[in-house]
Amino acid sequence: MTTKITHFGFRQIASAEKARKVTDVFNSVAPKYDLMNDLMSFGMHRLWKYYALLLTGVRSGQRALDLACGTGDLTARLADRVGPTGEVWACDINSSMLALGRDRLTDRGIADNVRYVQADAEHLPFPDRYFDCVTIAFGLRNVTEQKAVLASMFRVLKPGGRLVVLEFSQPRPWVKRVYDLYSFKALPLMGKLVTGDARSYRYLAESIRMHPNQTALLAMMQRAGFERCDYYDLSAGIVAVHRGYKL
Repeated sequence: MTTKITHFGFRQIASAEKARKVTDVFNSVAPKYDLMNDLMSFGMHRLWKYYALLLTGVRSGQRALDLACGTGDLTARLADRVGPTGEVWACDINSSMLALGRDRLTDRGIADNVRYVQADAEHLPFPDRYFDCVTIAFGLRNVTEQKAVLASMFRVLKPGGRLVVLEFSQPRPWVKRVYDLYSFKALPLMGKLVTGDARSYRYLAESIRMHPNQTALLAMMQRAGFERCDYYDLSAGIVAVHRGYKL
């Protein structure tokens, strides 16, 4: 039997190994995850997530699913938008990140309309046509089978629902040299100094380069069945927000 291959950063590995390796990365970085996000992005990740929230169009009383929810930044924003009559599911495959997110949101008093589930995004444990909106922020590049995840998200969306993907992407050419230097030199050093783990942040830089660029991801969403797909570059294309509808 032929072993199916995928990538983990720049390395090629058996597909069956990727979920475990990604789990190891996030178990390692979880305690300082929020601090590192602020340091790495100079606080810009908060603005990127706010822009993604605006594109969701979620309203009071609706249901939203936040995949790869991490420590709950986007979950909290969605919960505020859907209000007490709405429902937000925070989903992550990593138990450490999910626990941090739950504790963080509970401490902030965000609890009544948020549910938590540990699950693989390729096999979502929800009925067909359940959600008005699905979001995934900085998580799509870490999954093993992106096509399967897009299909899974399409399945759980209601007709008229939308998918919003916030992810690192391909920056403008005039930014690339400085961005590469920052990614491969500064990020691992920062990771070593703050978390004691340079390797995980080297993987972060590599995983970004292996992720489909803006137009490639747009085409993947269209092949998964999404319509009226578009994307918006942020910070000179370092980050992009993709949006698509299930019609």
